[in-house]
Amino acid sequence: MKKTIAVMLSVSLLSSVAVMAQPAKSAKQAAGAIEARQAIFKLVKSNVGILGAMNKGAVPFDAEILQTNAKRLEQLSLMVEDYFATDTSKFDLDTEAVDDIWKNQADFNEKADALTLASVELYKAAAAGDESKYKSAIGGVFKTCKGCHDSYKAD
Repeated sequence: MKKTIAVMLSVSLLSSVAVMAQPAKSAKQAAGAIEARQAIFKLVKSNVGILGAMNKGAVPFDAEILQTNAKRLEQLSLMVEDYFATDTSKFDLDTEAVDDIWKNQADFNEKADALTLASVELYKAAAAGDESKYKSAIGGVFKTCKGCHDSYKAD
């Protein structure tokens, strides 16, 4: 029994260790990785825009849009870690990603996970139709975005 627990604990610890990003082997590979990452964040931006407008009262809250966009953000957030698995820092290419991403991969991935969780909470609030929770749930999404931008996005 003790051996089983020790094995389970070892597996758990190993799975929690961050996988280090692999350096891009060429400028072409790095450019492709950057292009894919930028595409994901372009989609993130297109889905948070309406959320900001709702939070500011520029457009009425719409639970269906909140659910749809929350689900999209959740799915996109799940891709972030994979698309940052290639370290492009040694190439001088057009990107707003700062080199600290690859020095602090575990923290960066935690920030991506926070977006996933915030998106799930937004979806739950919208699915429940609880307008009293919409603003804070949208704020939770934006807070995770800001937290990552503050650390890992060039101005």
